[in-house]
Parts: sequence; structure tokens; C-alpha cells
Amino acid sequence: MPTPVTIIGAGLGGLTLASVLHVHDIPVTVYEAEPSPTARAQGGMLDIHDYNGQLAIEAAGLSDEFRSLILEGRQAIRVLDRDGSVLFDQPDDGTGGRPEVQRGQLRQMLIDSLPVGTIQWGHKVSGTRALGYGRHEVTFTNGSTITTSLLVGADGAWSKVRPLLSTATPEYTGISYVETYLYDADTRHPAAAKAVGGGSLIAPAPGKGIQAHRESGDTLHTYVSLTRSLDWFAAIDFTDAAATKARIAHEFDGWATELTALITEADTAPVFRPHYTLPIDHQWDRVPGVTLVGDAAHLAPPNGEGANLAMLDGAELGKALAAHPDDIEAAITEYELALFPRSTEIAIDGAELHELMSGDKAPHSLVTMFTGHE
Repeated sequence: MPTPVTIIGAGLGGLTLASVLHVHDIPVTVYEAEPSPTARAQGGMLDIHDYNGQLAIEAAGLSDEFRSLILEGRQAIRVLDRDGSVLFDQPDDGTGGRPEVQRGQLRQMLIDSLPVGTIQWGHKVSGTRALGYGRHEVTFTNGSTITTSLLVGADGAWSKVRPLLSTATPEYTGISYVETYLYDADTRHPAAAKAVGGGSLIAPAPGKGIQAHRESGDTLHTYVSLTRSLDWFAAIDFTDAAATKARIAHEFDGWATELTALITEADTAPVFRPHYTLPIDHQWDRVPGVTLVGDAAHLAPPNGEGANLAMLDGAELGKALAAHPDDIEAAITEYELALFPRSTEIAIDGAELHELMSGDKAPHSLVTMFTGHE
């Protein structure tokens, strides 16, 4: 009988791992801090790539279910200058390898793939400690504890499992997003809807930018990027939605109104999303009985790869455990030997992408990247 696996965190990485383990009849329990699957909005669109995220979904036996979630046409990409002129326009011709889905639906797909009771909701970790011989104790804020011979931290940026392996802590990147939504955009905000087009809009500039995704229907989800200190954002009262929208829009004075409308006309209160990162080459020495997946292992600023990489981590660890059912350490060692160079390469690529999007040569540096790939 394979050793039962304990996963902390029911995000995409932890759930993919659990689903792959379930396929291989390996007992698994997931502990999640949130009280239910619907306790928190799960974010916007994700492009799931054919070279990592889709491979993970295939390993979980969920390719058909995934295909039913795809929003057609959303792989279109447009790059606009601050005056609204189109610098690059790539339509979705149906041949791209990065179909878009809603994050919440993707997560629910993974939840639905697991037997009832696999996920223990409402279990927020307060601490972890080593007991020796590869065993670990996890304590929850509700006062309960568990012990496990195989502990996987899938608990994100501020992981409570990571300290068992590493002293690294996330540091602020200097960049934050402010998120807004426009609903019924085609009828209520036609100029902004036209600017975004059928998929994704990127309007980058040195130190700032406006990005937007067309989600299901005619909902536009905007990510305003600003290179500012945490103190700068702390001076904004985010509980005052109108004042916040005005303050953020002020950073884009002189930009085309169809772009700034994504901020000023927002139907939702702006949400502050500071970006943190672990060291690009973050890794750790092998510690018996414990490992990490996703942001807990390799937190990096948004670069289009985070969710995909977390899912691939989960799938690869699951497959390694299935291949070595009687040797946990051989499985984890195999997984981590591939994990470290894979995540470092993605982090380096992500840093280069951020320079293209917010460096001194933006937006033309980003256009050059797209046209060069063509």
C-alpha cells in the first residue's frame, strides 16, 4: 500500500497532484484554509499551455473535461500604444496552443475529479514541525493536528510548509497590479470593448501599463500595472473606490480615454495585488518526507506560466510517486531534480518579459518580441 500523501492547499497545483494520485490509487488528503470551494473569487482567465499545463491535465485524465471549459477566440492578442493606436494585432485562428479558461471553472473541474472528503475545507495551518524519520506534524488554527510521512506544501506565496525546507521568504518586486472589471462592456462601454478586442489587450509603457482580458460574455477584466513602492500604495484608501480609481487613472493622464475607461468606469472597487517573488534560483537540500509545488516552491511575478507550472509540478510529483510507490525519497528526489532547473528557467524568462513590458523601450520592445516570434 503506497504511503498516504498529505497536501496543504487546494490551489491548482495541489489539486492537480491530488487528481493524479487518485488516478493511480494513491491515498491522499488535501487540507485547505478556505471554508468552501466558493468562499473566494478565483481570479480571471488562464491560458493553459500545450507544453506544461495541458500535459498536467492529461496526466489527471481530464482532457475532455478541460476542452469543455475553453472559451473560443480568447487567444487573440493586441498591443496598443498609449494613444490607442494598434501596434500589434494577432487574431485567434484556432491553431494556438494556449487556450483560455476561467480559473474558477478549472479549479472546480479538479475538485470534481476527487472523491468527496478528499478535501478537508476550513483547515488553516498555523504551524508545521519535523518529528524525525521523515514524519511531520501539522497544526491547524482550529486546534487539530495531523502527522504524516509525506507532506506536500501547495500553500502558495506565504507557505507554512516551506520553512521545513528553506529559510527563503518572498520579497516585494516593486510592481503591483490594481484589478478592475467592466460588465456588459460591448453595450455599456463600447470604446473600451473595441480596444480590448476578442482576447487580450496589452498597453505597456515604462514603469506602468494597462492589460485586460475579455472573459466569458462581454466582461472585461483589467490589470493595471504600476512600478511603485508599497508606501506609495499604502497612501491610497482602497476602501474609497471612486477616489482610488481617480488616483490610479491619474498615473495615465494623457492616455486614450478608451484605455483609461477600463479604470475610471470600472463596475467594481479596485483591488490591490502586490507582487512578491522568491529568489530566481530558489532550491533546497533534500529533507525526508516533505516537498513543495507551485508558488510555495518558486513564487515569481505574473508571467503567464505560474498556474501552468504549478499544475505541471503537481502532475510530475504525482507520476514520480506512482513510479516509486515503495520509495518516497526516490520519488521526491526525481521530482526535485527536474523541478529546480525548470522553475529557474521560467523565472528568468519571466524577468525578461517584465523588462519588455515595463522597461525603457516599452511598448516597442514587446512588439518586437511578438513579431520576432512570428
